[in-house]
Amino acid sequence: MFDRFNRTIDYLRISVTDRCNHRCVYCMPAAGVPLKRHDQILSYEQIEAFTREAVALGIRKVRLTGGEPLIRRDIETLVGRLARIDGLDELCMTTNGTLLAGKAAVLRANGLDRVNISIDTLDPRRYREITRGGDLNEALAGLEAARAAGLTPIKINMVITAETTEADVEAMRRFCENEGVGLQKIMQFSLYDRHDLNDHFHTERPPKCPECNRLRLTADGFLKPCLFSEDEVSVDFGHIRQSILDAVALKPESGSSCRTRPMYQIGG
Repeated sequence: MFDRFNRTIDYLRISVTDRCNHRCVYCMPAAGVPLKRHDQILSYEQIEAFTREAVALGIRKVRLTGGEPLIRRDIETLVGRLARIDGLDELCMTTNGTLLAGKAAVLRANGLDRVNISIDTLDPRRYREITRGGDLNEALAGLEAARAAGLTPIKINMVITAETTEADVEAMRRFCENEGVGLQKIMQFSLYDRHDLNDHFHTERPPKCPECNRLRLTADGFLKPCLFSEDEVSVDFGHIRQSILDAVALKPESGSSCRTRPMYQIGG
């Protein structure tokens, strides 16, 4: 697929849940958030049907996100359904890794190709502060399980905040080098203003607008053509293909602001 600006659209990010077992300071308020009811969240059958149409139109890579995707019950069932779609080249997942130790092997057996694991710091105390109670050891155990299961190549997602120091980044770089995993630095940003970006380090994400090749499917069944836009398309499951084409047609050359959805509902 191509959008109006001749960008190839071949990457779909699917948020399978708005729930998470962490309350990261840059993502959720400490008190938590209003959660969607189960009947407001897409079923695995709907996600599979949508993905089949998306792949038929040219999507080649799918990433499962959340919230925390491993919170979703029997997520390996969805992985198996999607992995069997002809034409899909890569099926991957972004996770905080804290539940991965018990899931890595079954996810790989069902067809998941690889994972990105979100770890913002190697300091256990700081990790606990950022995640509001998370255990770094659980995330590291998830990393080890993912490697043992063959969910590779693995990337560590590190959000760069105003508090991140050069020493923090260097420690993570050395860790990733020693562990044989990639490091992807993600600039902390506000959806409210595309230009409100913390740029005191070189980062790999978010992508530059001219390079954007993605669509996002929210857990409650809306397609977002741009992270920094309030435009979205409610998926008509009687006419999935047209919903996808409508979303691609809405994709702006450059987004500016989204105030209608918080990040935990979009999946990054």
